[in-house]
Amino acid sequence: MNLYIKEGELRCIIGPNGAGKTTMMDIITGKTKPDTGEVWLGSNINLLKMNESEIANAGVGRKFQKPTVIECLTVWQNLELAMSGVRGVWGTYTASLSGEQQDKLESVLELIHLKDNAALNAGNLSHGQKQWLEIGMLLMQNPKLLLVDEPVAGMTHQEMDRTSELLNSLAGKHSVVVVEHDMDFVRSIASHVTVLHQGHVLAEGTMDQVQSHPEVKQVYLGE
Repeated sequence: MNLYIKEGELRCIIGPNGAGKTTMMDIITGKTKPDTGEVWLGSNINLLKMNESEIANAGVGRKFQKPTVIECLTVWQNLELAMSGVRGVWGTYTASLSGEQQDKLESVLELIHLKDNAALNAGNLSHGQKQWLEIGMLLMQNPKLLLVDEPVAGMTHQEMDRTSELLNSLAGKHSVVVVEHDMDFVRSIASHVTVLHQGHVLAEGTMDQVQSHPEVKQVYLGE
């Protein structure tokens, strides 16, 4: 399997269950080590020589399908804890936000549509809002690459539209890879789609191109 993501690109990955989508993300983030192959971030960072935390610190962020936010803390506190910087116990205990960090936090709050909910405990957010908060937590770490797994599963139509708007706004500033099954949502965000099947790239192109591809119709769209 060969896959190339350009800097600042928003790419959608689709494919039937068992196609290798989750395994691909596991390998990129260091959760699974492949027997052979290469995984590079840019031209000089070999991800296969790094562990999971080193890969995260190098600029690879991953949002799993189920949101993992700290429900007993406020939206603001979740974002503050996720901010890149000192990770030692004492450094964290004595840390205070600089003006620049506060501006960053407020800009992310606005971007993820949660400015009015900053003081609300994360446990009181809707499912969709928790998804946005987790994306915001990743953005606090200034990632080069964002891997987003099924972001709109369980969302209302209004939440899906806002998620589409959010992901589109990230393109250009970050490379974003979205794994999703909802074809209407994929169409709303993707200029370039990759179809996986049994661990291989079956087709790549625009949504119209892959939907009219005969093998994609057979293995994925059920025709």
